[in-house]
Amino acid sequence: METLKQINTLQQTRISEWHQQQPQVSSQGLLKTIEEQHLQNYLLWHEEDIARDPEVSNDEIARVKRSIDRLNQKRNDLIEQIDETILVRLNAEGVGLNHNSPMNSETPGGIIDRCSIMALKIYHMEKQTRRSDVDENHLQQSSEKVKILRNQREDLFKCLFQLMDNIRNGTRHYKLYHQFKMYNDPTLNPQIYKTNQS
Repeated sequence: METLKQINTLQQTRISEWHQQQPQVSSQGLLKTIEEQHLQNYLLWHEEDIARDPEVSNDEIARVKRSIDRLNQKRNDLIEQIDETILVRLNAEGVGLNHNSPMNSETPGGIIDRCSIMALKIYHMEKQTRRSDVDENHLQQSSEKVKILRNQREDLFKCLFQLMDNIRNGTRHYKLYHQFKMYNDPTLNPQIYKTNQS
């Protein structure tokens, strides 16, 4: 699937662009969903940075916590949407899942999500290699970590492409999983429905 080969560049390029200007999604089709999912990770990363600031106020922490919950919900919804779209595309190409083959515990969307997070780690770790307010040891350790992170992300992409090849040749399949996050659902979170009933 040609679209999957574009994910690597898309994720890295968008992180750089979004740090320079207001983040927006500009892709189409499946790539648009992948970019939207990547954006949730980007926004989550920076909200979590705020939450860990020792100087941040309690009110700001409460705001950030609610924002993180919303972003994480959307992130998981988009992972499911990626997996569903891939299944639809495969079906349109005449590729059916062989349910008698071993099932992969991680879906393509889950791997794409991990690649997105790794791209963020690489971007921010690379910034550490350019700091002028730290010693040489910090710079060297950061450079080593960048190499490791890049290698790990390359491995993830190899796993993604291998999974898609295995799905196409019928030697592996995956299921569309639903997260059913409970914390944002007013009918499932007791702290919310208890308040609504009082």
